[in-house]
Amino acid sequence: MLVGVESDLLGDGLKRVQEEVDACFDAFLPVPADTRARLVEAMRYAAIGGGKRVRPLLVASTSEMFGVDRDAAIQTGTAIEAIHVYSLIHDDLPCMDDDDLRHGKPTLHHQFDEATAVLAGDALHALAFDMLADTATSTDPFVRSELIATLGTASGMNGMAGGQMMDIVADEEGVDYDLHAVTRLQQLKTGALLAASVEMGAILGKVPPEGRTHLRAYARDIGLAFQIADDLLDVEGDQDKAGKALRKDEAQGKQTFVTLMGADKAREQARALVDQAIAHLGSHGSEADMLRALARFIVERDR
Repeated sequence: MLVGVESDLLGDGLKRVQEEVDACFDAFLPVPADTRARLVEAMRYAAIGGGKRVRPLLVASTSEMFGVDRDAAIQTGTAIEAIHVYSLIHDDLPCMDDDDLRHGKPTLHHQFDEATAVLAGDALHALAFDMLADTATSTDPFVRSELIATLGTASGMNGMAGGQMMDIVADEEGVDYDLHAVTRLQQLKTGALLAASVEMGAILGKVPPEGRTHLRAYARDIGLAFQIADDLLDVEGDQDKAGKALRKDEAQGKQTFVTLMGADKAREQARALVDQAIAHLGSHGSEADMLRALARFIVERDR
């Protein structure tokens, strides 16, 4: 449980990174004085002023352990957040989840229109890689290349988009996934970007691949814990606090960690994963406290 100093550390860290990511999006998304304005206004509507910013905080916290410049970490984290935001815009469309509410306000296709929402998602996807290719992210071309490759893999068919396809096939064709398949689906759909956030923080710190093994294990465990917590929130959460529609999984007959394990066992599994994730950080001292606090926050959040 988050208590005292750890709770304050996380609260301050989330507030700070939310402000920094909003400022970064603001700097990269000036509204042009021509007919592209609606597109950029839509991008700003979706990207600025919403979301927990867990992924950018994972980047910033990991990279800080290795002495990385804060501005470079925030630009990298904002690139990952651009991918996350684009995925939410597209997920909310009528052809996907057909949602009306996101972060407590109308989804983008309701606020603007479907065509603008599609293009805003496309443009945020492109923006992510523009940010990573920028020398402000790193003056080292090998670092920039590895960052781009890591995010590309995490967001494509072997990552987030692949997991989303598995989810769609289950919905459309009535495929009943077992626990192994649901775990694989969520490792791709949700876990891949979380894992990339930790990995990219280490890449910025020029940690060699063999030195990232424990961080990958940490990221894998918090990714699964994050999704189990999401499944529990869908069943038990408060829609006003969540800022989005809940109880959807049950209505759609989806196989989730909760339907397959039951709420009590799912909660127990999430906590065990968090304990395991924190144990992977045993070789680090207080410099990893934010990562520990984030792991605990993942299973205790209410949105």
